[in-house]
Amino acid sequence: MKKVITVIAALVFLSCSAKQARMPGQASPDLSRAEAGEAPEKRRITIGFSVATDTFIVERWNKDAKVFSGAAQELGGDVIVQLSAGGIREQIAQINYMVNQNIDILVVIAHDTEMIAGAVKQVRDAGIPVIAYDRMIQGVPLDAYISFDSEEVGRQFGRALRGAVPRGKYLIVNGGVHDVNSFDISRGLHEIIDPLIAAGMVQIEREIWLEEWSFDEALEKIRDILEETTAFDAIACGNDAIAQAAIQLLAERRMAGKIAVVGQDAELISCQYIVEGLQLMTAYKPIGKLAARAAELAMAIAEKRAIPHDMLLDNGSGSPIPSYIEAPIAVFKDNMDAVIRDGFHSYEDVYRNVLF
Repeated sequence: MKKVITVIAALVFLSCSAKQARMPGQASPDLSRAEAGEAPEKRRITIGFSVATDTFIVERWNKDAKVFSGAAQELGGDVIVQLSAGGIREQIAQINYMVNQNIDILVVIAHDTEMIAGAVKQVRDAGIPVIAYDRMIQGVPLDAYISFDSEEVGRQFGRALRGAVPRGKYLIVNGGVHDVNSFDISRGLHEIIDPLIAAGMVQIEREIWLEEWSFDEALEKIRDILEETTAFDAIACGNDAIAQAAIQLLAERRMAGKIAVVGQDAELISCQYIVEGLQLMTAYKPIGKLAARAAELAMAIAEKRAIPHDMLLDNGSGSPIPSYIEAPIAVFKDNMDAVIRDGFHSYEDVYRNVLF
């Protein structure tokens, strides 16, 4: 009888031990995934995506974040998005937070492309790769940079204005001084219009720079200029938000549509203005293509897979930066279908004020 009890107790102990050794649905301890002929489950990559909130209110950044996150998830990644409402200091604090969340790679839309360099260096020193998205971070080595060709955006401004106003007085309202893209756009614009200036065909009556890419700041500074003089034939604006501020002020003076205005980002309001004849042109950036490519790039770098770059660019760090550059598209009234065809905006939305 004692032997029977001992055997039963031993069987119960072994049964309990076996249950503790594996969770429901797991292979038994002596049969691993490899022994079963199955590939080991792939670990998901965690991507930190840091966005300066003062730029996130711009329509296009909402599209970037949405497409990037969706594409990364399809590729097996999880994205932590952090929005920094307090400028560069808060952005740095939130980058530190994401590092503490054990991210595998960091993607940054920088508020200040120079002041963020120290934080980026610390992240890379911790063994975490960093990609600069849309804005080239200055003075520190990076694993990659992905953006649109900002100089080409400026050249598109210049070509549009040269075609519409080959002779006349120009006002130039550049973007934020903390963003290197503003200077690239300006350089591209001047590449086209400087020969006109040298020939005496174009006069730059005023050229100003904004502290931020801000509609409100643009409204204030352009208003001050227009109160002094409205003798302009064209206004080159760093982006569509700035262009919208200019057009609002022109409308108040019953001058909207009489002065050629250009911007970038293909914001819905600006696309509506173009088909209404109030804005001449916007530089459209196919956001879906860029954001999806950025997600693929982030996953590849995190998994130590190589993706050939388009070019190497200098950011003052002494190390050439592998760069992935997409081309903008100049959109006028007669080729607005470029925006609609991509699904960036619907036909009904763009032509709402014209059709109804």
